[in-house]
Amino acid sequence: MSQSIRIGSLIRHLGAWRSTARSRAAYVELADAIRLLILDGRLALGVRLPGERDLAQGLGLSRTTITAAYAQLRDAGYVQSRQGSGVRTALPASDAGSVKMDDSDTDTQILIDLSSAATPASPNIHRAYSSALQQLPAHLPAPGYDRVGLERLRSAIANRYSARGLDTAPDQIIVTGGALHGLTLLLRGFTGPGDQVVIDHPTYPHAIDAIQRAYCRVIPVSLPASGWDVEGLAAAFRQSAPRLAYLVPDFHNPTGRCMDATTRRDVAASAAETRTMLVFDEALTDLGIECAAPVPDPVTEAQVVRLGSMGKSFWGGLRIGWIRAERSIISSLATARTSIDLGTPILEQLAAAALLDETQDWSERRAIVRQQRDALVGFMTAQLPEWKLEMPAGGLSVWAELPEAISTGIAATARRYGLSVAAGPRFGVNGAFERFMRLPYTQPGEVLEQAVNRLARTFEAIRSSAKISSGDPAVI
Repeated sequence: MSQSIRIGSLIRHLGAWRSTARSRAAYVELADAIRLLILDGRLALGVRLPGERDLAQGLGLSRTTITAAYAQLRDAGYVQSRQGSGVRTALPASDAGSVKMDDSDTDTQILIDLSSAATPASPNIHRAYSSALQQLPAHLPAPGYDRVGLERLRSAIANRYSARGLDTAPDQIIVTGGALHGLTLLLRGFTGPGDQVVIDHPTYPHAIDAIQRAYCRVIPVSLPASGWDVEGLAAAFRQSAPRLAYLVPDFHNPTGRCMDATTRRDVAASAAETRTMLVFDEALTDLGIECAAPVPDPVTEAQVVRLGSMGKSFWGGLRIGWIRAERSIISSLATARTSIDLGTPILEQLAAAALLDETQDWSERRAIVRQQRDALVGFMTAQLPEWKLEMPAGGLSVWAELPEAISTGIAATARRYGLSVAAGPRFGVNGAFERFMRLPYTQPGEVLEQAVNRLARTFEAIRSSAKISSGDPAVI
């Protein structure tokens, strides 16, 4: 069956797509907003969009406006129309490689991608794969299907938790294809359609996608000016009776905050009182800059389900993660897993085990990340002083507050200046965070300087357009 998106879902994804300044025609802004949904993955390729008449009614616009927006998207290659199959999302061929955005400026011919918060491979990745290849022959006589993971790797992961103060045995670990895969397994095993899942808000966007794909209802609890809203989370647990809560306590994506030990204990206690499965995503645990992640409390946090990953610490291309939980949960997941996949690739597990067997010194990697963070903040302060930055304690990104609710417009326009960025609404639900933007600092300093320069030019272009539209007499 072909996939389509309902009008209500599309409207929720669009959020506050229309700029308050109304500086451009409605069809142009709508086309840009839909294009951004396609580019950042919120609209999959080949999805059938609502018909012109229905979308016009849903958005309160004229059908002529919808027709013009679809025509602009069609001309740019972002939708395709066929008789009888409607309007479907697509990607233009030019988006597959380098993007030339401004003929007058050779510096913008190659796209700078700040939409992804991921680092290059650590130096020992190649050595780990070489070691894995040498060990692989011993595993070839077996079928290669493994629902829980290699004993050697599970032991190495368990030892990491024990070293952090949380005694863990290998049978409390199940190996996955990354932290996101682990969350998907938990949703499949312990929730059903219509169940409610609490999240901190904003949060990791692919986690929102996974929760919604499981047909669960997202219950967002907004982050306050600092830290976490402990009372808000407790109230959400009591009032919503969620089956699961997903939080990112270690160098939170996208804000970079680190949840203190007292808050962790209080949140864990509230979850235990309401029998809510509390899931901590610890994919960024190793990337503290100003502090280290607190030591887990073996008493109050014993019931917490933990997601881990090799992706952020070592390399995103090494798709290995894990779930650390009680033995009964691991056993249930192993049984249910066969309906999703038949296990994690052996070669990658061997490489991960080789990496975890080594004594890791994170000081050099943290120093590089700190240098890049400080460089990005410095460039932003100099070129975009009106933007407010939350200095992250760790992780890989800065959460920036814009002076106006134009995040989606900036993300859509930035590609014309050779820059790809993720708009704030990507990290929330129901169109929230239009005044915010995530800015990763995973590139070298010279690239970050170019990126901020292009971002500043994008911001100025949008503002200049708004002034002209409003008839500002200071603009000639």
